[in-house]
Amino acid sequence: MNIKQLHEKYKDVIPYLFFGVCTTLVNVIVYWIAAHPLGMAVMPGTIIAWFLAVLFAYVTNRKWVFHSEANDRKEIGKEMLSFFACRLATGIVDWLCMFLFVDVLGWNDMVIKVAANVLVIILNYIASKLVIFRKK
Repeated sequence: MNIKQLHEKYKDVIPYLFFGVCTTLVNVIVYWIAAHPLGMAVMPGTIIAWFLAVLFAYVTNRKWVFHSEANDRKEIGKEMLSFFACRLATGIVDWLCMFLFVDVLGWNDMVIKVAANVLVIILNYIASKLVIFRKK
């Protein structure tokens, strides 16, 4: 397999991984700021970080990863609603991990935040590819 074939095969995966890492950084950094310097509890900090990360992910995924063809307000609104709904489902995975492993078991919040986000990135890619930005 040559470089061109590899690029064609993984053209969505490479930018998704890049922006997935960026989204994870947004999520982790916002959570850290909310939980540590601002002293918020785990769950409010997690929810605020999730919301800002999802907004960042929608913009980057729409434009640079899946090259959305939605053009009018109705199509974009439907796409955005679908994106946030799928992210809400995986956001619950993040929230449950934080609640169980940090609030209940007392594990390190930053380690769990990063680990939960790795799982969430994988689930989000599957949802984005198969549901939200699928080619018509």
